[in-house]
Amino acid sequence: MSHSLIAAYYAAFNAEDPAGMLACVSDDIEHRVNEGAVRHGRAAFAEFCAHMGVSYRERLEDIEIFVNSRGDRAAAEFVVHGAYLQTDPGLPAAHGQRYILPAGAFFDIRDGKIARITTFYNLADWIAQVSA
Repeated sequence: MSHSLIAAYYAAFNAEDPAGMLACVSDDIEHRVNEGAVRHGRAAFAEFCAHMGVSYRERLEDIEIFVNSRGDRAAAEFVVHGAYLQTDPGLPAAHGQRYILPAGAFFDIRDGKIARITTFYNLADWIAQVSA
Protein backbone atom coordinates (compact mmCIF):
# COMPACT_ATOMS: atom_id res chain seq x y z
CA MET A 1 0.00 0.00 0.00
CA SER A 2 2.69 2.54 0.96
CA HIS A 3 4.70 1.95 -2.21
CA SER A 4 1.61 2.41 -4.37
CA LEU A 5 0.69 5.60 -2.45
CA ILE A 6 4.09 7.19 -3.13
CA ALA A 7 3.97 5.98 -6.74
CA ALA A 8 0.51 7.56 -7.15
CA TYR A 9 1.78 10.83 -5.66
CA TYR A 10 4.66 10.99 -8.15
CA ALA A 11 2.43 9.90 -11.05
CA ALA A 12 0.15 12.85 -10.23
CA PHE A 13 3.21 15.14 -10.01
CA ASN A 14 4.39 14.04 -13.46
CA ALA A 15 0.87 14.44 -14.86
CA GLU A 16 0.78 18.05 -13.54
CA ASP A 17 -2.24 17.03 -11.49
CA PRO A 18 -2.20 18.90 -8.16
CA ALA A 19 -5.62 17.51 -7.23
CA GLY A 20 -4.18 14.01 -7.60
CA MET A 21 -1.24 14.97 -5.38
CA LEU A 22 -3.60 16.43 -2.77
CA ALA A 23 -5.63 13.21 -2.78
CA CYS A 24 -2.51 11.41 -1.52
CA VAL A 25 -1.82 13.65 1.47
CA SER A 26 -3.39 13.96 4.91
CA ASP A 27 -5.32 17.06 5.98
CA ASP A 28 -2.51 17.92 8.40
CA ILE A 29 0.33 17.32 5.91
CA GLU A 30 3.71 18.64 7.01
CA HIS A 31 5.69 19.74 3.95
CA ARG A 32 9.39 20.44 4.45
CA VAL A 33 11.30 21.68 1.43
CA ASN A 34 15.00 22.14 1.00
CA GLU A 35 16.07 25.64 2.07
CA GLY A 36 12.51 26.72 2.85
CA ALA A 37 9.90 27.15 5.53
CA VAL A 38 7.78 24.23 6.74
CA ARG A 39 4.23 24.26 5.43
CA HIS A 40 1.45 22.83 7.56
CA GLY A 41 -1.90 21.63 6.25
CA ARG A 42 -3.55 20.82 2.97
CA ALA A 43 -4.27 24.50 2.09
CA ALA A 44 -0.60 25.51 2.41
CA PHE A 45 0.44 22.46 0.38
CA ALA A 46 -2.12 23.34 -2.32
CA GLU A 47 -0.73 26.90 -2.49
CA PHE A 48 2.77 25.49 -2.93
CA CYS A 49 1.60 23.19 -5.73
CA ALA A 50 -0.14 26.09 -7.50
CA HIS A 51 2.99 28.24 -7.27
CA MET A 52 5.23 25.45 -8.55
CA GLY A 53 2.91 24.89 -11.51
CA VAL A 54 3.38 28.50 -12.61
CA SER A 55 7.09 28.98 -11.87
CA TYR A 56 8.45 25.58 -12.90
CA ARG A 57 7.69 22.79 -15.33
CA GLU A 58 9.21 19.61 -13.92
CA ARG A 59 9.21 15.93 -14.69
CA LEU A 60 10.71 13.35 -12.35
CA GLU A 61 12.58 10.45 -13.91
CA ASP A 62 14.41 7.38 -12.61
CA ILE A 63 12.18 7.30 -9.52
CA GLU A 64 13.13 4.66 -6.95
CA ILE A 65 10.81 4.21 -3.96
CA PHE A 66 11.86 2.55 -0.71
CA VAL A 67 9.43 1.61 2.09
CA ASN A 68 10.21 0.35 5.59
CA SER A 69 8.85 -2.96 6.84
CA ARG A 70 6.01 -1.31 8.83
CA GLY A 71 4.89 0.72 5.82
CA ASP A 72 4.81 3.96 7.80
CA ARG A 73 7.95 5.55 6.36
CA ALA A 74 9.24 5.79 2.82
CA ALA A 75 11.91 7.45 0.75
CA ALA A 76 12.32 8.18 -2.93
CA GLU A 77 15.27 9.11 -5.09
CA PHE A 78 14.79 10.66 -8.52
CA VAL A 79 16.16 13.05 -11.13
CA VAL A 80 14.30 16.32 -11.77
CA HIS A 81 14.19 17.47 -15.40
CA GLY A 82 12.82 20.98 -15.36
CA ALA A 83 12.38 24.41 -16.83
CA TYR A 84 12.41 27.61 -14.79
CA LEU A 85 9.51 29.71 -16.12
CA GLN A 86 8.77 32.53 -13.67
CA THR A 87 11.24 34.23 -11.34
CA ASP A 88 10.99 33.28 -7.69
CA PRO A 89 11.94 36.02 -5.21
CA GLY A 90 15.58 35.79 -4.15
CA LEU A 91 16.50 33.48 -7.03
CA PRO A 92 18.00 34.20 -10.46
CA ALA A 93 15.75 35.63 -13.16
CA ALA A 94 13.73 33.03 -15.03
CA HIS A 95 13.63 32.80 -18.80
CA GLY A 96 12.91 29.16 -19.48
CA GLN A 97 16.27 27.78 -18.38
CA ARG A 98 16.45 24.01 -18.30
CA TYR A 99 18.00 22.01 -15.48
CA ILE A 100 18.63 18.42 -14.43
CA LEU A 101 18.95 17.88 -10.72
CA PRO A 102 19.24 14.76 -8.54
CA ALA A 103 16.85 14.92 -5.58
CA GLY A 104 15.19 12.84 -2.92
CA ALA A 105 12.31 12.85 -0.47
CA PHE A 106 11.31 11.23 2.81
CA PHE A 107 7.75 10.45 3.84
CA ASP A 108 5.72 9.62 6.93
CA ILE A 109 2.59 7.64 6.13
CA ARG A 110 -0.44 7.54 8.41
CA ASP A 111 -3.89 6.05 7.82
CA GLY A 112 -3.15 5.46 4.14
CA LYS A 113 -2.11 9.07 3.44
CA ILE A 114 1.18 10.95 3.28
CA ALA A 115 1.50 12.89 6.55
CA ARG A 116 4.99 14.36 5.96
CA ILE A 117 7.10 15.09 2.90
CA THR A 118 10.70 16.26 3.29
CA THR A 119 12.44 17.09 0.00
CA PHE A 120 16.18 17.52 -0.55
CA TYR A 121 18.18 18.78 -3.53
CA ASN A 122 21.35 20.78 -4.06
CA LEU A 123 20.21 24.40 -4.34
CA ALA A 124 23.71 25.63 -5.30
CA ASP A 125 23.73 23.16 -8.21
CA TRP A 126 20.29 24.36 -9.34
CA ILE A 127 21.35 28.03 -9.13
CA ALA A 128 24.52 27.29 -11.12
CA GLN A 129 22.49 25.54 -13.83
CA VAL A 130 19.89 28.30 -14.23
CA SER A 131 22.56 31.04 -14.05
CA ALA A 132 24.77 29.56 -16.79
